[in-house]
Amino acid sequence: MDTLQNEILRLKEEKNAVILGHNYQRKEVQEISDFLGDSYGLSVQASKTKARIIVFCGVDFMAESAKILNPEKIVLHPNLKSKCPMAGMVDVKGLRELKAEHPGAPVVSYVNTSADVKAESDICCTSANAVKIVQSLEDSKIIFVPDTNLGLYVQRFVKDKEIVFWPGYCPTHMGIKVADLETLREQHPAAEILVHPECTPEVIEMADFAYSTEGIIKHVTSSPKREFIIGTESNMLHRLRKEAPGKVFYDVPNATCPNMREITLENVRDSLVKTQHKIELPADLIRKARVPLERMLRAGR
Repeated sequence: MDTLQNEILRLKEEKNAVILGHNYQRKEVQEISDFLGDSYGLSVQASKTKARIIVFCGVDFMAESAKILNPEKIVLHPNLKSKCPMAGMVDVKGLRELKAEHPGAPVVSYVNTSADVKAESDICCTSANAVKIVQSLEDSKIIFVPDTNLGLYVQRFVKDKEIVFWPGYCPTHMGIKVADLETLREQHPAAEILVHPECTPEVIEMADFAYSTEGIIKHVTSSPKREFIIGTESNMLHRLRKEAPGKVFYDVPNATCPNMREITLENVRDSLVKTQHKIELPADLIRKARVPLERMLRAGR
């Protein structure tokens, strides 16, 4: 393993590459990443990097977003099997039909969408800034795609707008159940429960707090509490243990994203050796999809 890691680090220097890793990646992939973060944080890093090559260790829409923000750079996705099921739940044809049903309503597209869907959207958001972005819009009705659970979370804080939901969801976060959290709370009564806004409303209701993954990290590092039950993808615990080594974390059973776990160190090495799995998007699509992404970045967290 160490030899493979060293080979990746050497190749990265030789090729002027940067490795961006999502918080849900395998721990060994996290270890060789130059930057770790959530979708928003990695989008920021992608927009700022001076590297010639971006190796994006995350699911497909993340690598696409990096290419949209850096059309002049080479963006590599180490394993093309690493696709986001939620992003695959919304399509351009269906979105156009929904827009026709609600003329004039702006489309807020969760960053967990394809480049094609972003190009049909007015502004993107992440779980970290979804509430802020919806609140900032003057319109009384908005279309929110594709995650119904995140949209319902936003609706808790935005009472003056009608939100039209798309029926999408994250299979991993949908699998986090109230019963599992209740069992963990019985076993660890001193622990705070922190969950992701992609969880169901009933899970969010019983949790102490709901945050993006970076929000979870900020809360944990500043909280006087020592124990935490983490209701999101379990690879997140690896980063949490590094960021807050004196604290104790408990994961939820079966909270795993098999799609995120498709990427291995071998994949990262091979992508650098062969410059393979380049993200290629038409220039017109990049131009259109870049607008809502840049609006999201200007809005901040």
